[in-house]
Amino acid sequence: MSTKQELEKKLDLIFEYMISVRHQGNWGMDIHHWDWVPGVGVISLMEYGTATGADKVIDYLLLWVNRNKRKAEGVRVINSLAPYALFPGLYRLTGDTWFLSKAQEIAAWMLETAPRTREGALEHTVTEAVDFPEQVWADTVYMAVLFLARLAGLTGDRGLAEAALQQTLLHLRLLQDPATGLLFHGWNCRDGSHMSAARWARANAWITLAVPGIVAETSRVVAVPEELSSRYRTLASALRQVQGENGLWHTVLDRPDYYQETSASAGIACGFLKAVKGGLLDDSFLENAGKALEGILPLIREDGEVQGVSGGTPVMPSIEAYNAIERYPALYGQGLVMQLLTEALNHPHLQHPQQTVPLNSEGKGGRRP
Repeated sequence: MSTKQELEKKLDLIFEYMISVRHQGNWGMDIHHWDWVPGVGVISLMEYGTATGADKVIDYLLLWVNRNKRKAEGVRVINSLAPYALFPGLYRLTGDTWFLSKAQEIAAWMLETAPRTREGALEHTVTEAVDFPEQVWADTVYMAVLFLARLAGLTGDRGLAEAALQQTLLHLRLLQDPATGLLFHGWNCRDGSHMSAARWARANAWITLAVPGIVAETSRVVAVPEELSSRYRTLASALRQVQGENGLWHTVLDRPDYYQETSASAGIACGFLKAVKGGLLDDSFLENAGKALEGILPLIREDGEVQGVSGGTPVMPSIEAYNAIERYPALYGQGLVMQLLTEALNHPHLQHPQQTVPLNSEGKGGRRP
């Protein structure tokens, strides 16, 4: 287990790696554009900055928004809404009404204009020149619904809270495999199928991580359906069954012959920690989160780069295609690991005290057995 000091050091290294100017033009690591990749990155920075009181992180986020907000004025798609999840928190910190008014504008677009499937779920739209008509992806819950819930928690708006819970529950109903409890990556409403039917790890991570926050924010305003909580517990129990011996999860959860993936493992473990804290899961899940944490720490290089992160992944044409996705550093991988380490700071039992080496009879540090 790691000490608090070790976690804090790794968090600072990850932060510095994420904001380095040397990543300019690198799709996975360039933080200065407005889409889901930097969006997950800045959401994670916000979690880190507020949890640790790191003013330099919050100052950086304010500069980031000011520098990049004009890039958000193009075509609106669900997958590019992730950065707006910062806005309720930044409004609380600064009192700047621009954050609130812009967040309300985006929420109104989501509820009134964003395309939906025939079941009423938000269609997963992206900035790339490709369409996924009437497709539901797990990613949407993190990239868009989390923002809606946070705004509801800030404003006390019942309509926003009910919409966030409705979307979360719709996604769980459409994506959860009744046989295993795990989530499929996507659902095609036109042909009524899960397409390749892959139980993709990062899809499961997006929802495992998002739901505790969505529940925490919306429960201040409206009652959370028991079905949502029950489905979440079923998902978490299923994930525990397919966790690897070293604490990590495979990129396709039920394929132990496929490679293990860092960002999904971090997201799932962090979700467990948040869910235990929020009362969605019992304390036994802390052991699984701690095991994942110990498996992930060696994957953080001395320069702060997180290794073992798979690239951007649409719903692939076959399950086998998921195992061929390239791995490289990406802001969402950095960010999900950052969130796990940040959450671990709030769980002292996941840390051990700084070890001291006992003195031998000569008054020198003895060799630890």
